[in-house]
Amino acid sequence: MDMLTDYALVLVFLVVSIAFIAITLFVSRLIAPQKPNPLKNMPYECGEPPVGTGWINYNMRFYTIALVFVVFDVEIAFIFPVAVLYREAVLSGTGLLIFIELLIFTGILFFGLIYVWVKGDLEWVRDYIKGGRSPIMSFQKPLEPQASEEIKL
Repeated sequence: MDMLTDYALVLVFLVVSIAFIAITLFVSRLIAPQKPNPLKNMPYECGEPPVGTGWINYNMRFYTIALVFVVFDVEIAFIFPVAVLYREAVLSGTGLLIFIELLIFTGILFFGLIYVWVKGDLEWVRDYIKGGRSPIMSFQKPLEPQASEEIKL
């Protein structure tokens, strides 16, 4: 019977939450002034009038840099709790095992960082040659393209 009471409390909380949201939206609809005009219906861009459309192509480097940041941010989120409890693990005799596991985890991420670095995805400005060939990376001897063929991205 105690389990049913717990579920009933969750159900009551859910019903009250949905009712609160519905009542708030309904009252807002009743009270708010309804005077739309073209200026109010424009997209808001930090107080500046919008220029162009919102459908533009973003550079893939924004996405790549964001993913690399998220990977290493999550690494810290995984390592921090282990580091906090490491002293207790050493006292219980499992400290070496946890240390080796952390070294393997950090090593995998380190090799991932080296891969992204060598691939050139951490460089903000990369040179591309027309024709779909690989980017010119800093560790390679650059090709000698014609001045009209080089495109800066």
